[in-house]
Amino acid sequence: MAENTPTLTDRNLEASTIISLKREPACFAFLCSGAEHPPLPVDSINLDLASADYFGGRASIWATLEIRSGATNERPMAVLGFDETFLRPFTRALVEASTTRIAHRMTIAEGERCGRHRVVEYVTGNGSPLTELVLTPHDHVVLVGTSSSPGDPDETLFQLPRTDSFLRVFTKMTFQADQTLRDTLADMEKLARRQKVG
Repeated sequence: MAENTPTLTDRNLEASTIISLKREPACFAFLCSGAEHPPLPVDSINLDLASADYFGGRASIWATLEIRSGATNERPMAVLGFDETFLRPFTRALVEASTTRIAHRMTIAEGERCGRHRVVEYVTGNGSPLTELVLTPHDHVVLVGTSSSPGDPDETLFQLPRTDSFLRVFTKMTFQADQTLRDTLADMEKLARRQKVG
């Protein structure tokens, strides 16, 4: 009789988290302040589980926030990459900025694991690490940007709608995605314990 090998449950985060923005106020991704191309219209967003592995002796996952645009034939393009600790505070910051109409600065704390960033942005480069996100509300959208050097203006990365309908759907989506990421981590920890025992 063959021995059962424990495996991780396949979780298709991309398919379960896609949100269409076509009925929301027009949103754009900005390819950096010195870009040669105009801002890219955003037709939908989704999350994707990019990797699940072990780093520094601990289970670790990396996810991305992706946009899709008719201008790029709906190909996914990652705008943010982040670890499992990001979704809850980001969602709180987005809701707070949207409802209070006051800009919110979200500090990204240093991770416990040396040599690995907790949040990076892919809009202006190939994974630039972030220490702070700035969420600035306007009439119909919230600008999500990065804090630059003192004295320099903040750089906008992309926009998200600030409508009630979007915030409800986004909050529900990130709650479910956060639970999926935590379930994946728990399963990875169980597998690691079984392998140590076995």
